[in-house]
Parts: sequence; structure tokens; C-alpha cells
Amino acid sequence: MNILLFGASGHIGSAIAGELLSRGHSVTGVTRTGEIAGNSHEGLNVVAGDATSADTVAGLSAQGYDAVASAVGPKLGVDDDHKIIVGAANALIEGLTRSGVRRVVVLGGAGSLEVAPGVKVIDNPNFPAVWKQNALAQSEALGLYRQADTLDWTFISPAAQIEPGERTGTYRVGGDQLLVDAEGQSRISIADYAVAFADVLERGDALQTRITVAY
Repeated sequence: MNILLFGASGHIGSAIAGELLSRGHSVTGVTRTGEIAGNSHEGLNVVAGDATSADTVAGLSAQGYDAVASAVGPKLGVDDDHKIIVGAANALIEGLTRSGVRRVVVLGGAGSLEVAPGVKVIDNPNFPAVWKQNALAQSEALGLYRQADTLDWTFISPAAQIEPGERTGTYRVGGDQLLVDAEGQSRISIADYAVAFADVLERGDALQTRITVAY
């Protein structure tokens, strides 16, 4: 597959790029600067582009790509950078509708997952304040995708804890409910999240829905 990846410079985006390249796919990464510091992915083509611009999305995606992936996320500690999440969702929906590329797989957030009927992770009073605006933005973005009937989108929410770790190649898949393990923990490594992300792209399933992945 020939895949256009927005947000390729972040920890998760870089892992997704590496996983896709290791499977023989062609990947073009889009970053704000057109560069990735310390890029170690052989074969990764990198171009500059604004993920919040529908014109950019339309123009780049029209260049022969089979699918688009988005790992766009804010820089922690940068004021108002959470707005990039909703901005990118709007741009992807409009831009891909214009270019005719229907397939898009998106890095989502865990805050909108339910821990009980009608109760979301973000509703917990102990939810970290530093992540709250990001979680609210991810929830808003999910709502936008759910109205986007012109796209075959998949919104993949990670476990509550996603951090560096080994690639096991194993994970569980859920829907709108937070997945927890036998110890009550909700976690997944960045590497295994990337495995799940690549699997969804390759299978072409989970269309127009949100899934979550965890151990």
C-alpha cells in the first residue's frame, strides 16, 4: 500500500511509520517542518504540510495514495496546541472528500472511552488536568468523524496508558468501553499500538467506527 501519514514526527507517528515500512508498505510522512529529527526509518519520504489545512490534505492525498493515516497530536505544554486535533479532523474530512481518498485511520484518545454506561474516562475527577483539553478535543474530533459519511474512517483509541515498551504483536480489540487487564490496568506499548494500527490499515476493516486496543 502507498500511505500518506500525517504526524509522522511524534513518538506514536514514528512507530506507525516504522511498522508500516517493516511490512513493505510505501510511507510518506507529513510534518510541520518537512523534517524529522533523528529519523532512522530507511525508505521514509518526508514532506512539509499543515495537517489543519484542507487544501494541504486535498493536494497531498491526491498524489496516488491508497490510504491516509493520521497520528497528529499536540505538543504537551504548548498553549492551545490541543486545537490541532479538531483542526486536523476538519481538514482531513474536507480534504479527503475533495481528493476522493476514502480510507483514513486516525490516532484517537482514551478519554472518551466509557468505564461504565454513560461515564467516560475523562469524567473521573482524578483525570490529569494536563491532558484534559487534549481529551476533550479528541472527543470532539470523534464526533466529527461519526458524521463523515464520505470517508471510510477508523478512529483507534489507545489504552489509558500508552508508553514506550516492547513489541509483542499481541493486543485485544474493543469498542467504546475502556479495556482493562486482570489487574484492572489499561495499557499498551506504543510499538503494539502501531502493530494494531497497521493491522487495521492492511485488513481494511472497522469502517466508520471507533475501536480501542489494549493488553
